[in-house]
Amino acid sequence: MLELEAAKLTAEAFAAFGEVIDSRGSESFPINNGRTRRHHALAKVDIRDASTPPLISVFVSQPVPLPLELELLERHPLGSQAFMPLHEERFIVVVAPPGDAIDPSEVRAFVTDGRQGVNYRAGTWHAIHSVLEREGEFLVVDRGGADNLDERPMAIRVVV
Repeated sequence: MLELEAAKLTAEAFAAFGEVIDSRGSESFPINNGRTRRHHALAKVDIRDASTPPLISVFVSQPVPLPLELELLERHPLGSQAFMPLHEERFIVVVAPPGDAIDPSEVRAFVTDGRQGVNYRAGTWHAIHSVLEREGEFLVVDRGGADNLDERPMAIRVVV
C-alpha cells in the first residue's frame, strides 16, 4: 500500500496536475456598476472534443474517516474537472500525472484550506472526492459522458 502525507495545497506544488482555484491574491476588476469584483479566469475548462458539452453540477459529499484509505485512482481523458467548495469545506486531493500507467513515486497528496478549489487537467489521475470534517457542497465543472472515465486499482493510505 502506498502511504502519503497530505501537504499544504499551493499553486506551485499542484501545477503539474492542474490549477488551484483561489481568488485571494489574484487580480480583479469591477463589474456591475462597481458592486462586484471579478476575479477572471482562475482556471481553464479544457474539453478535448465537442461531442459532449461542459457541465456545471453541485456535488454533496460525506466526510471521510482518517487516515483516508483509497482503492483506486480515476481520470477523465477528455476534459478537465474543477471542484470549488461552496461553504469553506476542506478536502484531500490525491493526484498523479497523466499517462496510461500510474507511477507510485509520482503520486502526491494535498489538503486544501477550505477556500481553495482545484481544476484537474484532462487525463490527470485523481482520487474520488474526499471531504474532511463535515458534509460538503461543491460546484463542479467538467465534461460529461460515459466515455470520459478510466479507473485503476491502487491501494493508498493518506494521513493529514
